[in-house]
Amino acid sequence: MAPATLTLRAITARPVILRLRRPVVARIATITDWPLILIDLHTEEGVVGRAYLEPYTVRTMRYLVPALHDLGAALAGQRLAPVDLFGLARKSLHFVGYQGMSLIAVSGLDMAAWDALAKAAGVPLCVLLGGSVGPVRAYNSGGLWLNDPEALGEEAIALRDEGGFAGLKLRLGRARARDDLAALDAVRNAVGDDIALMVDFNQGLDLAEAMDRCRALDDRGLAWIEEPLVYDDLDGHARLATDLRTPIQIGENFYGPRDLHRALRLGACDLVMPDFMRIGGVTGWLRAAAIAGVGGVPMSTHLYPEVAAHVMRVTETAHWLEWQDWADPILERPYEVRGGLLEIPDRPGLGLEWNEAAVAAHLADL
Repeated sequence: MAPATLTLRAITARPVILRLRRPVVARIATITDWPLILIDLHTEEGVVGRAYLEPYTVRTMRYLVPALHDLGAALAGQRLAPVDLFGLARKSLHFVGYQGMSLIAVSGLDMAAWDALAKAAGVPLCVLLGGSVGPVRAYNSGGLWLNDPEALGEEAIALRDEGGFAGLKLRLGRARARDDLAALDAVRNAVGDDIALMVDFNQGLDLAEAMDRCRALDDRGLAWIEEPLVYDDLDGHARLATDLRTPIQIGENFYGPRDLHRALRLGACDLVMPDFMRIGGVTGWLRAAAIAGVGGVPMSTHLYPEVAAHVMRVTETAHWLEWQDWADPILERPYEVRGGLLEIPDRPGLGLEWNEAAVAAHLADL
């Protein structure tokens, strides 16, 4: 059967705000409300592609929602070829720069376009990309923030048991280094040695502090140490990667595949974990995955587990999928994790449908 030809008609972007069950408490920010932008890409043929963005702060949606509507108007009438649209959308924003919110808006368009194309073909996205439906190894990243170390053991058990996870992420960066070590001990003692533990400083340290704190963690059997320094300090991360035995993980702030290439060229990390709204959606991920694959660098995901699951099935150096259920309240049929594996539903596209009653209840007035 010949693939369907689709034509972009319009984009609808709706801002919603959800209350987090376990608030984000990191060194650089505390977040209790989680903003999402729901994207519906309408085609002349009636197929609707869906995706969402997670822009961290409510005020950011005031800029991204109009940007998405503008992209829809500018590209109306174009054939729905995601790679072509990605290039056209980026070029339309050339004079304001390819990074930052420009790329985030383009990434949202790209993810929705790929969803529509796979829906029109009647296959899950991973199949359209040349892979197959199957499980993806995931770790739970939905908790273990900078809370009282004594309470983290019980929370770690609950997070592990939510989906039989074999990996958990713990956030570090408390005022006293010994409190971080106490938190790590509490989690390890609760879940045992067979659970992979990742730690994330959320860019909260300077280089001197990072050297001291990361060395204290270097014999703890961690899967990785994530973003100890501000994201664009690649030279500093390179010093840490050289100094430490524990792998250094960065990448959620790569704006496009060239950022990933530069980080690897500078030796700034051992592992990479791009974020879909910054790397360039599905198109940007595929290009970044090719770079990581050539270097044999393990590649994990950041947020967006529904999109992440599909592309991990076609990523040569697929490592870990980061799981959060933060978008589940507005999804008609959320994905499930069983035995530590995210199960991709055998549905066309990404399989995303909005729970319109929940959307109406959480719609934001910007």
